[in-house]
Amino acid sequence: MLKLCIFDMDGTLVDTISSIAYFANRALNMYGLPSIEESHYKIMVGNGARILCERMIEHVGGSKEQFEKVFPEYNQSYDADFLYLTKAYDGCVEMLGTLKEMGVKTAILSNKPDVTAKKVSDALFEEGLIDVCYGARDGIALKPDPAGVFEILKEFGVEKDEVLYIGDTATDIKTAKNASLTSIGVLWGFRDRAELEGAGADHIISHPSEIIPIAKNFNK
Repeated sequence: MLKLCIFDMDGTLVDTISSIAYFANRALNMYGLPSIEESHYKIMVGNGARILCERMIEHVGGSKEQFEKVFPEYNQSYDADFLYLTKAYDGCVEMLGTLKEMGVKTAILSNKPDVTAKKVSDALFEEGLIDVCYGARDGIALKPDPAGVFEILKEFGVEKDEVLYIGDTATDIKTAKNASLTSIGVLWGFRDRAELEGAGADHIISHPSEIIPIAKNFNK
């Protein structure tokens, strides 16, 4: 029986790519570096803010010294205006509501900084739709390490065969595999079918509503 769904945030529940690109490019420009096309950010995101900024600096040919300025500027400016150009994907609120009606718990596990992830979740999803939201925190390895998943499973007292993991990148599918969870790859986010298939997603879907029949048939 399905008891818990764990969701990635960016590219899965929340469309943040325009926001990420805006604040990232603003940080680059502030220190004399050129902007990067928004489409490129879809490939660079997914492994946390530090790695994103490292990839940005490498992409534009910047220096280590510039990284040390761009990274905190990006984090601070994004967190200060975290909803700018950000919205929940169409159908996600309804899907979460249906899961709650089914008695399924819901969690977010993101590589976004924890304080920002919680702010976004609280702002976009009404109370009760998301039971817990965790972002990047000191002492907890980032995805695809399964440490955050295991923490959530322990918190809810559920077993691995009672959980679905949903995300939009190979990092998410690898996270699910590393935790021995059934995975759903979503196509409305930042990556394509080839990446999700290559990572070994158990299911691949094109709309949030498709999560519901998978949830209803789970373990049947």
